Amino acid sequence: MTSESPRVGRERREMRRWAILLPLMLMATVVRADEADDEARARRHGWSYLVDKLAADGVPQAQAAAAFADPRVPPFDGLSFSLAPREAPARYRRLQSPATVRAARQCRVRHAEAFAAAEVREGVPASVVAAIVQVESACGQTTGSSPVFYRLARLAMANEPANLAFNLRRHTSNSVDPAVPEQVRRRAAYLEDTFYPEVRGLFTMAERSGIDVLAIQGSGSGAFGFPQFLPTSYLRYGVDGDGDGRVSLYDMADAAASCARFLSENGWRPGLSLAEQRRVLWQYNRSDPYIETILTLHRQIDAPVERSRRMAGNH
Repeated sequence: MTSESPRVGRERREMRRWAILLPLMLMATVVRADEADDEARARRHGWSYLVDKLAADGVPQAQAAAAFADPRVPPFDGLSFSLAPREAPARYRRLQSPATVRAARQCRVRHAEAFAAAEVREGVPASVVAAIVQVESACGQTTGSSPVFYRLARLAMANEPANLAFNLRRHTSNSVDPAVPEQVRRRAAYLEDTFYPEVRGLFTMAERSGIDVLAIQGSGSGAFGFPQFLPTSYLRYGVDGDGDGRVSLYDMADAAASCARFLSENGWRPGLSLAEQRRVLWQYNRSDPYIETILTLHRQIDAPVERSRRMAGNH
């Protein structure tokens, strides 16, 4: 039997390699083409998914369509979402630093009247409300510059069919885990269930108060004002703290009263145990590091300065 030459052997190995790789390359090309088709469909349909959903929910279709056609609202170009988002613990460590404690104490003093009135009205300690306002917006100095309407609407589009298909392909293309498709569907449904009511709430705000909701700016997740409320929280817990006939979360009297109302309506009352306080704050932000930060600042804001410094240094 004659052995093959080295050159012929290399050619045969190369042919076998291409026989394996070519179908995979073609498959990847098809996946990329399908993803491009999904993104193109999302762009073509734009916001129609939300417009139709809002119309079915009682918002006049022409009103909903006009809002999304406004030049201040960018076109919907798809939403890529992760399956298990995580908070950065370092952010909350910074918010428990001596510098933040000083800033929170200054906030408490600067707006003492607003915090005291909120405490009398709702029974929530001024130091708790001051801690939340400090953490959420640096005592009203940083409320966010993202267009709230667009941010909330974009998140509410997670479960739009073309967007869902795009994320299914994105998460399954490099995974063999059979559980991933269901995880993608659950995540998309969660985002829609969480943020669609907030979009609907913006239309209710516009109807009730004549607010130009397209002009509201806030966080990338659609929260706004000094206490960083979402629209449904504004509608449910908003309080006119200074009696001027309107509720503005950019006014400290209203913001403090509204924040305290949120906590009291979710169970805060004098004499709560630490575990009970945590359960109430969980309704404000479902994050253990966040809750620990608020409670740490709450303890230190009204503590004597030297004791507060020792507590911050030992943390």
